[in-house]
Amino acid sequence: MTTFVLASQSPARLGVLRNAGVEPVVRVSNVDEDAVAAALPEGTAPEIVVIELAKAKARDIAAAIAAEGNAAGEFADSVVVGCDSMLLVDGVLQGKPLTPEVARARWAEMAGRSADLLTGHCVLRVRDGEIVGEAAECSSTTVHFAKPEPEELDAYIASEEPLWVAGSFTLDGMGGWFVDRIDGDPSSVIGIGLPLVRRLLADVGVGIAQLWVASAQLRGDTAR
Repeated sequence: MTTFVLASQSPARLGVLRNAGVEPVVRVSNVDEDAVAAALPEGTAPEIVVIELAKAKARDIAAAIAAEGNAAGEFADSVVVGCDSMLLVDGVLQGKPLTPEVARARWAEMAGRSADLLTGHCVLRVRDGEIVGEAAECSSTTVHFAKPEPEELDAYIASEEPLWVAGSFTLDGMGGWFVDRIDGDPSSVIGIGLPLVRRLLADVGVGIAQLWVASAQLRGDTAR
């Protein structure tokens, strides 16, 4: 049985996978995203930045479960999926704002405009502690933003939701009120692009059907 490991603490990514029939094992990486990005050569393309961040997260967890799996056997055959999302506005990548001031400044930039949400994905196939396959790619979805009224933006920022998400907005939460439309994959905007991950899984020899079977068994074990 192949174990699906999600290298992310994002509830949104977890929700997308569960709704799509996959019950992942969640492991949170200790990657310093700023340090990884800073170590890349100057002028690195935005798409490569998010891919490298996704790779760093997946590799960090692959290394962690290698030792854990050698002892427990749970991860003898597994796929580790790492993701990283950032919003590209006027050629500048934007991650999580973290503070109300930064969130407000970003919304001042993007309200009434469109921007590209880039999500790097990395899939690692791990057998007996060794990485035996790797596939990585970036998805890009254009998001067309509305113009929130001042009181709406005040309330949204006060909710703190935009402080902890890439680009200061969500599609599947309160921020969805301020997205007029998207051009591309909605699951990618939420944080993990299902069509792309399916292709990457196939590249490392794993099919969705076998993950559905494994997830059904895992849910059954959990229920007992």
